[in-house]
Amino acid sequence: MTAITDFTVKAADGTPAALEAYRGKVLLIVNTASKCGFTPQYEGLEALHRNYAERGFEVLGFPCNQFGGQEPGDAAEIANFCSLTYDVTFPVFAKVDVNGGDANPLFERLKADAPGVLGSKAIKWNFTKFLVDREGGWSIGTRRRPSRRIFGWISRSCCRTSATTGTSTATPAPPYHPGEGRGPVGKVAVTKRRP
Repeated sequence: MTAITDFTVKAADGTPAALEAYRGKVLLIVNTASKCGFTPQYEGLEALHRNYAERGFEVLGFPCNQFGGQEPGDAAEIANFCSLTYDVTFPVFAKVDVNGGDANPLFERLKADAPGVLGSKAIKWNFTKFLVDREGGWSIGTRRRPSRRIFGWISRSCCRTSATTGTSTATPAPPYHPGEGRGPVGKVAVTKRRP
């Protein structure tokens, strides 16, 4: 089966962006929106990104306007909002559909790897998250609010040696805990599935 990092998506400016650039990293892939009740999660996502980036962790944001029209802006408006409102430094790609006939192939794969409750393959709302291991071979689907278990998984994954890159990190970053002034990141329903 194709690794997540074998996909090519569109950068915010519409040019092709190969996820190969993230091979060997732990990824948190999120469908985002600027006008949603969950939008403050950008703050927590940015905190995760800053805490773990040096240890091989990346947050990848994909704006989506499919849920209540809550991401109506164009690429420049979205980038401006993320930068000025939440000081976002993680990559935010071009707007995508995550459900339906025009769903981005990356999200089709993520939904197949980590179905929701009762095997649902549809993303239910903004800020659904998918954790992907360093080899891009499996994912954990997350729904809205993460638990300490998820933060532990990120910490452990970021400190393991990568079979792909051979890199290792000796000590984990301090755990991020929601509610410590950095903003929530959302609720989690964990499902694992190996390809």
